[in-house]
Amino acid sequence: MLSLEESLKILKETNALLEGHFILTSGLHSPKYVQCAQLMSKPDKAEKICLSLSEKINNEFENFDLILSPAMGGIVIGYEIGRILKKETIFTERVNGKFNLRRDFLIKKNQNILIVEDVITTGKSSLECAQLVKDFDANVIGYACLIDRSNGKSLINKKIVAQVKLDIPTYKADSLPDSLKSLKAVKPGSRNL
Repeated sequence: MLSLEESLKILKETNALLEGHFILTSGLHSPKYVQCAQLMSKPDKAEKICLSLSEKINNEFENFDLILSPAMGGIVIGYEIGRILKKETIFTERVNGKFNLRRDFLIKKNQNILIVEDVITTGKSSLECAQLVKDFDANVIGYACLIDRSNGKSLINKKIVAQVKLDIPTYKADSLPDSLKSLKAVKPGSRNL
């Protein structure tokens, strides 16, 4: 398994860890942003981190049938983890603002599902996936992500297995520190288009 230092080195080398003033998908503001798409665009680097996360998943979850990832950020990570662990992998897409299964993807009744994300901050996307799993009368056995930046404040009430846990502060728009107020805010991420 990769150490935290080795993982952070890869994130920085691939420009996946950015500094500035960012408005996250959750609406919170942050001085750092993790752009996992940059990491995943470099397969040789991404493979190292995904192999390490796969080891952690194997150590934590004994049995699951399917990996479910939210679009957009989780698709490539979910696929890579599924390839490594030899598990079927599907993803959700937003239809009228709500996650749905398309492309003839199916969750079978009583299947055990692992939700795999790129980054978890509040856990909103993962919990939307979890609701979809429940709607199909299946079971969420847990959550995994490349980066857990929730600082223990996510809405997820189960354990999150992460390759890297980052303690990056977040702020509401009405309580920004001066260091962020002076920088132009950028809205990265797939839901901010």
